[in-house]
Amino acid sequence: MSEPPKIRAVADERALRALASDRTIDITTTGRRSGQPRRIEIWFHNLGGRIYISGLPGRRDWYANLVTNPEFVFHLKETAQIDLPARARLVTDPPERRRVLRELLAGIGREVDLESWTTASPIVEVQFLDT
Repeated sequence: MSEPPKIRAVADERALRALASDRTIDITTTGRRSGQPRRIEIWFHNLGGRIYISGLPGRRDWYANLVTNPEFVFHLKETAQIDLPARARLVTDPPERRRVLRELLAGIGREVDLESWTTASPIVEVQFLDT
């Protein structure tokens, strides 16, 4: 069986194992106004081999930074410490947002108003760049 399409660029076996099992990472984005690197801790979600980052409904600086400059660094830090260059694909299509959030929220055992999350939560799919 071949690797899922969005993680094919990840050649490191340790990174692939971490992407399958870990949850907490850091990301470094480029500040939309300052142009300076901005690093935060956040959760990621592996949904069938596709990697997503999301957050609570509302405005998020990390998301605004990715809207302006979609390239960022995905820092694995639990079972492996590896920095992976990546690009964010904004998930803006309402049916896709609903599908992703339904699966994501079920995976963390969270019951919420799916419609309010669908309209107001930041969601990006992580596309790893060749490493």
